[in-house]
Amino acid sequence: MNGLSTLLIVVGLFLIGGIISFVRQQMPKSLVVLLSISAAMCLVAGVMRLEVWN
Repeated sequence: MNGLSTLLIVVGLFLIGGIISFVRQQMPKSLVVLLSISAAMCLVAGVMRLEVWN
């Protein structure tokens, strides 16, 4: 695992926490969807950059 993949995974998990918080606060659905897309992209990018795929 290198630093960038770790950072992307941590940011993705942080955004998932934000999604949970925003849903509990009943924030607008468009904001929750935007955070969901961002979290998914960060997690996928972090997992794809792992060096276990070689």
